[in-house]
Amino acid sequence: MNRATFPHKLLPYLLLAPQLAVTLIFFYWPAGQALKQSLLREDPFGLKTQFVGLANFKRVLADPAYVNSIKVTVVFSLATAFISMAIALLLAVQAEKIIRGKTLYRTLLIWPYAVAPAIAGMLWLFMFNPSFGTLAYPLRSMGINWDPLLNGPQAMILIVAAAAWKQISYNFLFFVAGLQAIPQTLIEAAAIDGARAARRFRTIVFPLLAPITFFLLVINTVYALFDTFGIIHAVTAGGPGKSTETLVYKVYNDGFVNLILGDSAAQSVILMAIVIALTALQFRYIERRVHYG
Repeated sequence: MNRATFPHKLLPYLLLAPQLAVTLIFFYWPAGQALKQSLLREDPFGLKTQFVGLANFKRVLADPAYVNSIKVTVVFSLATAFISMAIALLLAVQAEKIIRGKTLYRTLLIWPYAVAPAIAGMLWLFMFNPSFGTLAYPLRSMGINWDPLLNGPQAMILIVAAAAWKQISYNFLFFVAGLQAIPQTLIEAAAIDGARAARRFRTIVFPLLAPITFFLLVINTVYALFDTFGIIHAVTAGGPGKSTETLVYKVYNDGFVNLILGDSAAQSVILMAIVIALTALQFRYIERRVHYG
C-alpha cells in the first residue's frame, strides 16, 4: 500500500487546519460553553451567576413539559424519517422506469430541497390554513373539522407532512444513485427465472440498497431532531398547547424566549447526548444487518 508523501512536514497540518478550525469554532467551543452554562444558574440579565452542579438537569428531567417534548420528538422524528424515506424510495423506483423525460422528472423532484425550512413550513401553512387554505377547503367539505391552529394531532400531521416533503428530495437523490449502481444483469436473471417485480424488489433491489438506507436513516434522524426547527417555528411555534414542541424547540423557548439560561443549556446538553447515543446505537446494532457488497 503506497503512502502519501508531502514535500514539507507542515503541509498536511496546513491542509487540515481550516477544517479543524471550523470544527473547533462551530462545534467544540459551543458544546463546551453549553456544558459550562448547564452547571450554572444565571439571572436573565447575566448580572449574577451561581454554580449549582447538576441541579439544572434534575429540574429539567422532572419537568412534565420536558417529558412531553420527548414524546413529541419521538413521534415527530419517526414519522418524518419513515414517510420521507418511503416516498423517496417509491419515487426513485418509478423514476427508473421512465424512458422519456427522465431528466426533467428528476429535476422537478430535486427542487424542493432548495427551499428553506421556514419557507417550506409557510407554504404548507398557507395551503392548509383553516380560513383560506386551498387544501383545507376540501377537508372541510368532507366533514373534517380541520384546524391545525387549535387541534394538536392535526398540527402534528401538518408539520410532519412539511418536514417530510422537504427531505424527500435529498433521500430521492441517494436512492436514485443506489438504484443505478445495481447491476441490471441480476434483475434480468431474476425476471427470467419467473420472479415478479415485487419479489425482485424485495429479494434483490432493497437488500442491495441497505447501505444507502442505513445512511439515510442516520441523516433523517438528525434532520428531524435539529433541522426542522424552522418548519415548526413557522407553522405552529410549538403549539397548540405544546403539542408540537420538540426538544430543540423547547431549548429555544426556554433559552431565548423565557431566558431560563441554565435549564436551556442543560436541555441542549441532554439533546446532544441523545443524538450521540442514538447514532452510536444505529451503528452498533442496525449496521450489523447491513451488507456492503
